Amino acid sequence: MIHHALYIQASPPRGRGVFTNEAIPEHTMLEIAPVIVMSQADRLHLDQTRLHDYIFEWGPDQSQCCMALGQIPIYNHSSASNAEYFMDYEQELMFIKSVRPIQAGEEITINYNGDWNDTKPVWFDQQDPA
Repeated sequence: MIHHALYIQASPPRGRGVFTNEAIPEHTMLEIAPVIVMSQADRLHLDQTRLHDYIFEWGPDQSQCCMALGQIPIYNHSSASNAEYFMDYEQELMFIKSVRPIQAGEEITINYNGDWNDTKPVWFDQQDPA
């Protein structure tokens, strides 16, 4: 299930992003998508490909990874995101839900750290300690 108002368009400089063509209220389910669960051994291979940027850690102990289907891999990161993702390990599903009202034309973002208001830098924002 993908909310009828969502669409994908360019989001410079980040590539593509997910946007809405109508206002969306807080706590609205935006997407429910199945995932393909893979092992840590698979992740070692995936980390050497472009898919590295699109996979999520998976499982209660994060010992696996997954590739979400639908538009979920296209949502960009923001530490002040307007949506949040949730994982259902038993059903092998991911959900995206708005955490505040979203305006028509606004990009929908998630926080890659998991919690929508987590301000820790994500892996691509961290500085090399050298």
